Amino acid sequence: MSIENLTRKKVNFDNPRSFRATLKSHLKETFFPDDPFRQFRKEKFGGRVVKKAVQYFIPIFEWLPNYNLRLFQFDLLAGITIASLAIPQGISYAELANLPPIIGLYSSFVPPLIYAVFGNSKHIAVGPVAACSLLIANTIGEKVSHNDDPTLYLYLVFTATFFAGVFQTLLGLLRLGILVDFLSHPTITGFMGGTATLICLQQLKGIFGLKHFTTKTDVVSVLRSIFQNRDEWRWQSAVVGIIFLTFLQFTRFLRRKRPNLFWVSATAPMVVVAVGCLFSYFAHADKHGIQIVGHLNRGLNPLSIKHINFDSQYIPVTLKVALITGLIALAEGIAIGRSFALMKNEQVDGNKEMIAFGLMNIVGSFTSCYLTTGPFSKTAVNFNAGCRTAMSNIVMSICMMLTLLLLAPLFSYTPLVALSAIIMSAMLGLIDYEEIYHLFKVDKFDFLICMAGFIGVAFISMDYGLMMSVGLAMVRTLLYAARPATCRLGKIQDSYLYRDAEQYPGVTRIPGVLALQLGSPVYFASSNYIRERILRWIQEENDISNGGESIVKHVLLDLSGVISIDTTGIETLIEIHKMLKARSIKLSIINPRLDVMEKMIRSHFVDKVGKQSIFLCIEDAIEASSFSLSTQKE
Repeated sequence: MSIENLTRKKVNFDNPRSFRATLKSHLKETFFPDDPFRQFRKEKFGGRVVKKAVQYFIPIFEWLPNYNLRLFQFDLLAGITIASLAIPQGISYAELANLPPIIGLYSSFVPPLIYAVFGNSKHIAVGPVAACSLLIANTIGEKVSHNDDPTLYLYLVFTATFFAGVFQTLLGLLRLGILVDFLSHPTITGFMGGTATLICLQQLKGIFGLKHFTTKTDVVSVLRSIFQNRDEWRWQSAVVGIIFLTFLQFTRFLRRKRPNLFWVSATAPMVVVAVGCLFSYFAHADKHGIQIVGHLNRGLNPLSIKHINFDSQYIPVTLKVALITGLIALAEGIAIGRSFALMKNEQVDGNKEMIAFGLMNIVGSFTSCYLTTGPFSKTAVNFNAGCRTAMSNIVMSICMMLTLLLLAPLFSYTPLVALSAIIMSAMLGLIDYEEIYHLFKVDKFDFLICMAGFIGVAFISMDYGLMMSVGLAMVRTLLYAARPATCRLGKIQDSYLYRDAEQYPGVTRIPGVLALQLGSPVYFASSNYIRERILRWIQEENDISNGGESIVKHVLLDLSGVISIDTTGIETLIEIHKMLKARSIKLSIINPRLDVMEKMIRSHFVDKVGKQSIFLCIEDAIEASSFSLSTQKE
């Protein structure tokens, strides 16, 4: 049997799939890679299918029927622990967003209840986060000052939260989690580090007891505002702030040294608030330059649905802050949920999380809450406290309800310097120096992406910093697409393996044969480069082998790694075939993938090069080339 016949048997030249089948396959891999409906196809339509569908779309019905007292014991402890952290954090982050402190407490009551019903993660603890709080203050504050018109400012925050919730829900329903993937790990690291640095510097306002402060969020403006108002510095406030900050940092150090004492660090912010309130009350701290939170109303969340503002002059700014904070909140919450799930060998469905986050922010915007997600600090405490299910969020919510009904006025004596110390302590843990250094060692371009986000956020603005970092990441992606990896293959001695000659310098070259491998999609952006690179490989091979005389008779293109090709790529392969044919060089194609082969068939590329020039594996192509060369010599 000839080699050609053997090759035809191995390579699949069946008719290409229909457009409908191809589109269905591509859409499935893009939007439904996890095949969420596979469990429904196994069952006949009926009560069992309905039950599984309800459990799939409303996860609480999946774990609640099997819930028991033993699990509740763990969740009860975890819920009380994260509630003790949620109270000071809620007040602190509301201050950071230039909102009334009570809004921070409201935001830790309703959203956790919604997430417990629709959330897919067992470990996420819901609440506001510092980065989004600062973004809200910065972006909406450019349009409406919280000092000049606090009511309108508050209503615009509710509106932005509503739009963010709608945006997050739509992303989940349309299975568009792919958008979150554009926020790479270096981008998030740089953004969070720059934000944490900026927030730490801004908290010097509370540490020094300043009354006048800049509304800008870049480091230069913040530092200038601090030192230009030295006449407002209060040493009493600074001393109290340093004491609180030292205590909080000590508890964090203790947690790192002895992880079983995590509860000390978790309850430390609550201890600071409690001690601060007692100190303010008995020492009349507000009369000695130490500012306090002020009056907090007792009661549950009032409805704010009637305050959602759709005025055309404010829609652009609320949509802007909603898109940015909504995407950041999703990226942070999903990444944190997946990280803790991996520790338990569990999985978190990103699209379910998007829907859960979206619904809790929509409902939150109707009940006087602002943007919430799954912050790292609370989730880490929840995980370490031994939570078993999302019931810990319900326990936290009940604790917050009791606080709002009974204890809210007590927190009116909370000194602002205590809140500043709590925020600074939390932010110092978000500047991941080790990870930044790791990026520098491993990948310099990733380090540049990280630093673009860090420096952009710190010295320009948060949205520009984020865009700079994402832009650099996109540039890198385009570079990969425009300059795909190619390599010359050689045979490793005493084996049947063909590998990159640059990676394995001792590989054996096949006389008269140039085997090349393409390792990425072949698109219009990379077509010219691929054509020029192949010709350059031929020239380099001839120069090395015989002083420039053409000795390459066969060029083998291994397309195993080419997952897709466009019409420009096909035309480029046709041009390469013609150019090589003019030089008496035969072109062979090795193992084209399904999508690539179908386009080769439709474009008649297979007819032009011949079916005998397409091989299933490189060994067959080498054997055919060697057979052809030996026949020519004879």
